[in-house]
Amino acid sequence: MKIRQMQMQDVPSIAELEKICFSDPWSENSIASELNNRLSYWLVAEIDNRVVGYVGSQSVLDGADMMNLAVSPDYRRQGIAEALVNTLVNDLKQRRIIVLLLEVRVSNASAIALYEKLGFVQVGRRPKYYHNPREDALILRKEL
Repeated sequence: MKIRQMQMQDVPSIAELEKICFSDPWSENSIASELNNRLSYWLVAEIDNRVVGYVGSQSVLDGADMMNLAVSPDYRRQGIAEALVNTLVNDLKQRRIIVLLLEVRVSNASAIALYEKLGFVQVGRRPKYYHNPREDALILRKEL
């Protein structure tokens, strides 16, 4: 597996994973616009020249928000999400980011377990944050 920064040719693959993994997926245009946003930093995981996962973030001052994290269903439970988050954390540290926040659906037990394993702690809850279906989000934080 290779983890690298997202490039324009990755956008269609990421958009396809968004459709597979999320009920409210980002469009290709939204994903592509992240490449031109100086606050954004996205990584992809590649196996055999195929994008099998990605993570995106946006940073302001010394804090960052993890926007999206997804792994193709065919490649789950192989450590790809963990490797993406760990690489993101290490890269953000190099950029002098000291805290990483994210939201996760309260029902997403496997993601919550991964984030807790990686040192994230719950710091809040956003009622009815997600749509389709309507659901609360947990706000998780990790000190870098």
